[in-house]
Amino acid sequence: MRSVRARAALGATLVVAVALTVAGLAVLLVLRGNLTDRAGLEAEVTAREVAGELALGTAYAELEAGDEDSHPVQVTDEEGRVVAVSKDLEAISGTGTAQVVPVAPAPATVPGDDDDDDDDDGADPPRSEVSSDPPDFTNGTATVDGERADYRFAAVEVTTREGVTLTVHAGAPLAAEQEAVDTVRNSMLTGLPVMLLVVAGVTWLVTRRALRPVEGIRRELAAITASEDLGRRVPEPDSRDEIARLARTTNETLTVLEASVDRQRRFVADASHELRSPIASLRTQLEVGEAHPELLDVPGAVADTVRLQVLAADLLLLARLDAGERPGRTAVDLGALVREEVYRRAADRIAPEVSVADTGTLEVGGSRGQLARVVGNLLDNAERHAESSVAVSVRTDGADVLVEVTDDGAGVPEAERDRIFERFVRLDDARSRDDGGAGLGLAIARDVASRHGGTLTVGEGAGGGARFTLRLPGRPGAGTDAGG
Repeated sequence: MRSVRARAALGATLVVAVALTVAGLAVLLVLRGNLTDRAGLEAEVTAREVAGELALGTAYAELEAGDEDSHPVQVTDEEGRVVAVSKDLEAISGTGTAQVVPVAPAPATVPGDDDDDDDDDGADPPRSEVSSDPPDFTNGTATVDGERADYRFAAVEVTTREGVTLTVHAGAPLAAEQEAVDTVRNSMLTGLPVMLLVVAGVTWLVTRRALRPVEGIRRELAAITASEDLGRRVPEPDSRDEIARLARTTNETLTVLEASVDRQRRFVADASHELRSPIASLRTQLEVGEAHPELLDVPGAVADTVRLQVLAADLLLLARLDAGERPGRTAVDLGALVREEVYRRAADRIAPEVSVADTGTLEVGGSRGQLARVVGNLLDNAERHAESSVAVSVRTDGADVLVEVTDDGAGVPEAERDRIFERFVRLDDARSRDDGGAGLGLAIARDVASRHGGTLTVGEGAGGGARFTLRLPGRPGAGTDAGG
């Protein structure tokens, strides 16, 4: 039962077995009911024929009961005494009395049939009639000419001319009904196992064929896991069903996983490379200082230590972002935040020019520390490449808040505008490890912007330099207005 094919075949077989059993029972019940009703109709017809003869004054001995071998008849009076029976009827049950011999010899005619016996007072004689009420039906047995069989009996009441009420019991054989029901039942019992075997076999084969691509996907995934080769892909069937979509989604997952692993490997390699240089430089300076204290370059050692500290902080932040850390949703005023960051840089080589719109609300939701890091990284990048000026502006654009940082440097070539946001990427003119940084600032800025629901793009400034645009959604309920 650990196989999906086995469970599917067993489930389908059980469902079909229950359905066929219920349907078979219903067919048998309907068939039995129809045949029993047919036998009851035959018995009713015979009973009414005999009752009609009695109503016409026919003598008991002269009653014609049709085919007496297949339709036995018994007539009883109001007290339940048998007054007439059909020929060769030896035993009967199911009619309320088991007597088959009349309690008195049958007269030649029905008593009181002589017209001379009419009342002399001129009163009308009793009127004979056959009851129009539906007959009473019962099941019983009868022995006719030594053969005992089951019958369906119909009881019809009749009133004779003398006012005597008689009950005519006529039977119709149930042998045909029983034979038909037995035949159908035996056919069902014989065909049911064969049908269930066919259902189980077909379900097994169909399920096996349907799950064959799944087994191929499983084997390929097992091989990929064993070989650790994420460049391989599982086979995709030509069908457009759920299994084809599963294979396609699996390959997409493998593609994302391969890219993630490659990015992680490059990240580890680049981080190791970036850490090696300042550590080696710091060690060299310390070893020289130990051997020749007068040659110790303390400012250089401090600079290398600061660089290591900044790089470690960047790597820690990237690790937290990669782990899925989500920023808080506190209100942050980007105008005030930009002013604070610029104020902290009063002693920088180029003092940024600040322009904050006085219309609209500049609040966004997020982490103040992470957003300050984004603004700081953008200002660092602009100052590093600017010739003489750096400008930063904050304004609203519909429901968004925009922060634009512009410099008058050489700008960013259009072909490199997406690549500069990759980790440890530095353009040719920024490859100096002393001035160009580790190539993580812009990558961190875009990741933080993305996790705040915004974007960070780069374009060409009015003076030909680079213009970085940070777009963040305004804080819900803040009511931002368009500004320029």
